[in-house]
Amino acid sequence: MFKNKDSYKKGYIDLPVDPSLNIKDEIKRMRSEKNAIILAHYYQTGDIQDIADYVGDSLALSRAAEKADAEIILFAGVNFMAETAKLLAPGKKVLIPDTNAGCSLADSCDHVEFRKFLDDNPGRTVITYVNSSSEIKAMSDIICTSTNAFKIVESLPAEEKLIFAPDRNLGNYIARMVNRDMLIWDGACHVHEEFSLEGIIKLKKENPDASVIVHPECKLPVRMVADFIGSTGALLSFVKKDKSMKYIVGTEPGIIHQMNKSCPEKTYIPAPSTDSSCGCSECNFMKLITVEKIYNTLKFEEPEVFIDESIMERAAMPIRRMLEISDKLGL
Repeated sequence: MFKNKDSYKKGYIDLPVDPSLNIKDEIKRMRSEKNAIILAHYYQTGDIQDIADYVGDSLALSRAAEKADAEIILFAGVNFMAETAKLLAPGKKVLIPDTNAGCSLADSCDHVEFRKFLDDNPGRTVITYVNSSSEIKAMSDIICTSTNAFKIVESLPAEEKLIFAPDRNLGNYIARMVNRDMLIWDGACHVHEEFSLEGIIKLKKENPDASVIVHPECKLPVRMVADFIGSTGALLSFVKKDKSMKYIVGTEPGIIHQMNKSCPEKTYIPAPSTDSSCGCSECNFMKLITVEKIYNTLKFEEPEVFIDESIMERAAMPIRRMLEISDKLGL
């Protein structure tokens, strides 16, 4: 039973951690005793990435959740990621250290409004980005990630009419590469929307030897000045293979931790945001997760992710279809 109901109302367990404890060793011990694994997204802080069993982007973490040989999955990420893990592993106990860790992109697609959008545009195959709620996934035909979105669209018959949701930037990025009848929902990620084109151009002038690498969730003007566009996993793979020694990185800067681990001899400059007060672009939702919250969550096994039974199977089906298509395409 949960021991601190007032803290639970906050969305996380707010209990002090004994400063004499080696918190990372305690997490390791509990993880072994409870047969638990920790999945962490690339946008988490470096200390969290370093204690995780798996670190990756949405596609890699979806696969890890599906194949997890563990009784407990603790997800260091945001709500839709933990929900996806629960949909793929319904028999597992899925935990998230802070239920306030939402997603501005997922929130930009309300399920009531989306239902009306689908009703107003019948007869279309609905491809939904994984950054969406379970309710939205349950209305979809196929889920995609930034890693496989283009290939999934390309794999469908040319005459098939499509809806792509909820990210307008990723949708428009794909639409510019394929000649498809595709309606795009008008949603966006606050992190990738706020990258400053002027700031990136200024950085490029100051660092002419730097390559500009950006995520496809960025706006078109930012994508147009990029030397490479790709998912977080693709950006990491690119810097490992590319000959440049310096990069201006246009995605959430948590990925730079893995870039530094893979290629410490290279230099990585976070692309600036339009918010001049900080000059950076971190996801405030991702950064709600802390090592201390992970410790308390694993200790008390709360907060736990629950999904309404009425949408569980309907929401899981398009995710599994994504994984099947990805397997066939070797993604």
